[in-house]
Amino acid sequence: MTRRSVSMHCTLFLLFLLKIKCVFSDSDYLIGLGSYDITGPAADVNMMGYANMEQVTSGVHFRLRARAFIVAEPYRKRIAFVNLDAGMASQLVTIKVIERLKQRYGELYTEENVAISGTHTHAGPGGYLQYILYLVTSLGFVHQSFNALVDGIEQSIIQAHENLRPGSILVNKGELLDAGVNRSPSAYLNNPAHERSKYEYDVDKEMTLVKFVDDQWGPVGSFNWFATHGTSMSRSNSLISGDNKGTAARIMEDWFERKDCRVSNDVESHRRVSSIITDPHDQDLMEMASSLLSTGGKTVTRMSSVAKRVRSGFRHADKPIFVSAFCQTYCGDVSPNVLGAFCINTGLPCDFNHSTCGGKNEQCYGRGPGYPDEFESTRLIGERQFKKAADLFTKASEEIQGKVDYRHAFVDFSQLEVTINGQNGGSQVVKTCPAAMGFGFAAGTTDGPGAFDFKQGDDQGNPFWRLVRNLLKNPTEEQVRCQRPKPILLDTGEMKQPYDWAPSILPVQILRIGQLVILCVPGEFTTMAGRRLREAVKTVLKEGSNGREFSVVIAGLTNSYSQYITTFEEYQVQRYEGASTLYGPHTLSGYIQEFKKLANDLLSGQTTDPGPQPPDLLHKQISLLTPVVADMTAIGTKFGDVILDVPRFSKFKKGTDVVTVQFRSANPRNDLMTEGTFALVERWLEGRETWVPVYDDDDFCLRFKWSRPFKLSTQSTATIEWRIPETASPGVYRITHFGSAKTPISSIHHFSGSSSAFVVY
Repeated sequence: MTRRSVSMHCTLFLLFLLKIKCVFSDSDYLIGLGSYDITGPAADVNMMGYANMEQVTSGVHFRLRARAFIVAEPYRKRIAFVNLDAGMASQLVTIKVIERLKQRYGELYTEENVAISGTHTHAGPGGYLQYILYLVTSLGFVHQSFNALVDGIEQSIIQAHENLRPGSILVNKGELLDAGVNRSPSAYLNNPAHERSKYEYDVDKEMTLVKFVDDQWGPVGSFNWFATHGTSMSRSNSLISGDNKGTAARIMEDWFERKDCRVSNDVESHRRVSSIITDPHDQDLMEMASSLLSTGGKTVTRMSSVAKRVRSGFRHADKPIFVSAFCQTYCGDVSPNVLGAFCINTGLPCDFNHSTCGGKNEQCYGRGPGYPDEFESTRLIGERQFKKAADLFTKASEEIQGKVDYRHAFVDFSQLEVTINGQNGGSQVVKTCPAAMGFGFAAGTTDGPGAFDFKQGDDQGNPFWRLVRNLLKNPTEEQVRCQRPKPILLDTGEMKQPYDWAPSILPVQILRIGQLVILCVPGEFTTMAGRRLREAVKTVLKEGSNGREFSVVIAGLTNSYSQYITTFEEYQVQRYEGASTLYGPHTLSGYIQEFKKLANDLLSGQTTDPGPQPPDLLHKQISLLTPVVADMTAIGTKFGDVILDVPRFSKFKKGTDVVTVQFRSANPRNDLMTEGTFALVERWLEGRETWVPVYDDDDFCLRFKWSRPFKLSTQSTATIEWRIPETASPGVYRITHFGSAKTPISSIHHFSGSSSAFVVY
């Protein structure tokens, strides 16, 4: 090697060290965490999850985020895991994120070592998956939803990469008993009795948490996996929400912020601001509040709302932010509506086998712990997950040790040959099928019932809907035999016009950090299906590593989405989950077979056949969503003007009262306010003669609701509701709304308006 080439190699190595921005120590790992806003369009877009065309976004309960961690061995391999407050991952989103990462970092991050997983909230904007079945209710593809996800995921990974520093990782496990129940118990009971006897519950109650500790700053985050559906918010809700898992993440991040001494003492926030006003009943205080009247609408810059973000004050360039993610695992048959399912017309329990009321599915609904208040149910299920996670976080002591590694493959599940145990001993080869949906799929679940005369557990179908089906695609006899006993309602795997209705090529992936192994699956496994996959992989890992025990978790809804995966026995019952198992009765066996291959390759150090590439259908996407044409206000009024104000001399009691203010507004799609806010509560600091932001639209107590008198109206209003929490400090407050209008005069007009001041005591 010449002196010049040696010099070049040294230079490249130094550039690499600068690129990963870290200082090596004795730690085994480099760890980095990041978080970014993915809220998306808060108006006009159908929500992803319930497939209810009438469930269209019209405001914000609290914002959605992408939370990422990166773990690397110095000079060796690394993995990146991203948890989304979204219904599920999308194959198209994953493809485009990987393309961007390769442009930025070369081959440092690829589809092999990056995993993108959804929490399965049913209260986020839809329209970001690439297959037609998942775009029907959103009127096709929604570019704003898609771009918000791709941008946010990329930014969260960039943050994590920039934050890479020496650190350690701890793991802990524990049971959480009151955050999930089985919503299809009759299907679960069809599993063999000897298998069911191994487990105490018909859902998995275990939470697994990993704690990230920076060598210099101490704890910087945690990710955990626990099974419960993101359906605490109902199918009639229209406010964007991270549901119970997003709630848990926000509570835990705020909990750590309160207890963490790293936060600068000069940061004013509702979590630590002292009481400037000693007596909120004082007449002088009331007079002062009554003199601070509403501002009226005024023009502002785009950055005004960003600068007002409450939590932005806690971020310091030299200190990593604390990131906590509550990830999804095998939640297929697990509901957060823990009180059970009841008929809304009679109050009696629903039929056990079919979840119907008088033979109809529309009346059967599950009840959350805060019934009938879905916001309270969301808070309670989120709080229960947080409490368990905080306990595991505090007590975590088992350190993760060992190498970082990964395996990934694409598998065509529409024609996969699977070797299973034969009935009379030996083995036999079976095949999976092209995707198809059963009649029980259209019945929905107790979390969100369907319509018409469909019901769960239907293994026959009916002539009328077969006729309707045949107008779209009449399945072949081979497909009917392959999917049996599922009566096919939609033969999605063989429907190709105008492009594919369902996926056939899916990713399977294993990530390893020492004794922690994450199985990344592109769907919703039921409880027993998840247990079988987990135990099969654990057996392979243990046998191949001289008896070493591994902590194996399943990350559901990751990298792509292919609906449900049940056991063979549950499939026979054809409840919702079985009817939504796309590739036939042997789907689970196919997953187990392919993951065992990955596990063997992982242990042996062999490379894995990458398999066939999935399609990129971005260029084929069709969108029928009406764009925002223009926003207007009545003559003599301005955007941001207050329509409904607080009365003068108002005072409100914290912990009980709700303050409601209404503004003239514009369509939230004009500006998604990414990392910003549509709504703000500000507190008057008398000594400084200034307003200080204390709550924004990322707080549960503040709800931003948008509406207009009719669908295509150019006029709209924003209603902001502040449920004053017990933690609010007494004093003088006001409510401010930020927005952006698309006017005939200017392309985008940024505006704000503030209510009159009022007293909180």
